[in-house]
Amino acid sequence: MIILLRIWFTLTFLAMLIVTVWASLQGAVWEIPGTVSGHPWFVATLFDAYFAFIAFFCWVAYKEDALWKRLVWLVALLLLGNFAISAYCLIQLFKVKPNASLREVLVRA
Repeated sequence: MIILLRIWFTLTFLAMLIVTVWASLQGAVWEIPGTVSGHPWFVATLFDAYFAFIAFFCWVAYKEDALWKRLVWLVALLLLGNFAISAYCLIQLFKVKPNASLREVLVRA
């Protein structure tokens, strides 16, 4: 399971990198037309994403023992979204052996 999760979060990170580079080459994020950024589904999608980031942060806050680490990860999650999520998961997944249980990944050491 650990190896599959390593693969999944590596692919997630790479997919986010590819789509972000592609989108950046199409136009700057500040050039999003007002008709898009004010659209109810755009707003709903942002709320959905940021509530998920905060939910994921609850696990990060549980796992990390130092306040400064928690704050760094919170800022990273809010600014980088799934880049930060996949990076954090990969860090946790590479701290354990490939045959480890998910408990070893999810529970504080």
